Amino acid sequence: MNYVFQFDPVLEAWPLLLKGTWVTIQLSALSMFFGLIVAVICASVKINGNAFFRFLVNAYIEVIRNTPFIIQLFVFFFALPSVGVKWSAHTAALVAMTVNLGAYASEIVRAGIESIPKGQVEAGRALSLSGVEVFLHIILRPALKAIYPALTSQFIYLMLASSVVSVISADDLTSVATGLQSLTFRSFEIYITVTVIYLLLTLLFSGLFSLIYKYLLDYPDRK
Repeated sequence: MNYVFQFDPVLEAWPLLLKGTWVTIQLSALSMFFGLIVAVICASVKINGNAFFRFLVNAYIEVIRNTPFIIQLFVFFFALPSVGVKWSAHTAALVAMTVNLGAYASEIVRAGIESIPKGQVEAGRALSLSGVEVFLHIILRPALKAIYPALTSQFIYLMLASSVVSVISADDLTSVATGLQSLTFRSFEIYITVTVIYLLLTLLFSGLFSLIYKYLLDYPDRK
């Protein structure tokens, strides 16, 4: 093997790689936040909504879960502008990731909500709690605690899947790496570096999720 490793182009491009990493973090964090909101709304509709809205939510979930993410991305970035909905690559990527996560996470959230015993809900109502208070404190919080591992695994998967948005030039980490590779032709060095960055991002998000669980959800064990 006569290959000579040259990481100088990678070191010189660190500002670009850091910028791409930051874009990936932004897209992932925002889509996790908005996607969770979408998931909670959809789960609530599936459990308590009328037949028409349940049909709409079920159709949305089935369409998203049974089509490739890259096709969904193309619809938001290439198809919708043809009917007048125009936005940047960054916004299209964020919307596509949010819609995708919302569909997958809604079933996880629904399972968590349905796992709450009805007796707890009735007890909350007996204490004169409002419907919102019952949902937030008696249903949603314990449900999130029960499904937290599955939900955070879905979040991590979404962060890794965000690399797909590079196909619409969304300036994420993978997009920056592809651009650098075409300029320097140091594929091995660049993609090894990017692999390490994604691994570090996974560890970062996993650590953050552990802290969130410890201080916000694991309340019986807090001192």
